Amino acid sequence: MQPTDAPATTPEPGHDRFDLSSPGAKNLADLAGVMARLRDPAGGCPWDLEQSFATIAPYTLEEAYEVADAIERGDLVDLQEELGDLLLQVVYHAQMAAEAGAFTLADVVDGITRKMIRRHPHVFGDRKARDAGAVKGMWERIKAEERAEKARAREELASSGAGTADGGAPAPPENSPPAPPRLLASVPRNLPALARASKLQARAAKVGFDWPSLEPVLDKLDEEIGELRSAIASGETAHAAEELGDVLFVLANVARHLGRDGETVLTAANAKFVRRWEGIEDLAAARGLDIPSLDLAALDALWNDVKAIERGGRGG
Repeated sequence: MQPTDAPATTPEPGHDRFDLSSPGAKNLADLAGVMARLRDPAGGCPWDLEQSFATIAPYTLEEAYEVADAIERGDLVDLQEELGDLLLQVVYHAQMAAEAGAFTLADVVDGITRKMIRRHPHVFGDRKARDAGAVKGMWERIKAEERAEKARAREELASSGAGTADGGAPAPPENSPPAPPRLLASVPRNLPALARASKLQARAAKVGFDWPSLEPVLDKLDEEIGELRSAIASGETAHAAEELGDVLFVLANVARHLGRDGETVLTAANAKFVRRWEGIEDLAAARGLDIPSLDLAALDALWNDVKAIERGGRGG
């Protein structure tokens, strides 16, 4: 059952509010009302009623990727739709949280609005705050205060019995000292691995745990590749997999030291591979060749032809 303090956007009984033929644009309150209706045990959608934070989380990630893809393609029509799909995920999670008595959509909006104001005293504060906003370290101090506030909120939520998004956790023992803050704890675990590696490294770098320049990172890469070769030669696949992970982790560090985002760089490499493979398909079709019947040498020759075409016939 939805708690009594649920958002005022919960619709009254009846279908007229959700008639798509009615005049006027739909708004965020309408969307929240639709979601509340879908999750209503009395006449809601059976599939939506079965969902939880954990089952919806993969869709949330997928929609975020689809937003990024629409931006990458420069397709503003798709971007509008994908942003709507992503917004639905926010509304979905907020509705489930309201049902659990944790927070509401209004709380989410209030929280992010306050955060943006708090993090920009140089824009929204008085003259003194605007001057202070230029002080080095302001951003990190504000975030540290926010992390402390979130820790207090978690304790209050656990004490209230509302639990957590993954089904609830026991409250900490009474009079137990607060756990010391962990430097890397706030880096989301569900980020793509390459992006998370970069964020972990950047967070550690803030306290001085970092290579002073790119050159020793490249030396470390050579070292890790050597260890990977040795592990492969030994035939120990589990060890080889571990060493491969180390190589990828160092590569993320290389990208960071180059001032590049590893995910973006790899996405560009993926796009280049797709473009060149499609070039192989086009060349094969133009030359009357059947790709499945070609050996590696023939495919590699086509690959090199595509590269030469891309580079204006310069080859390479």
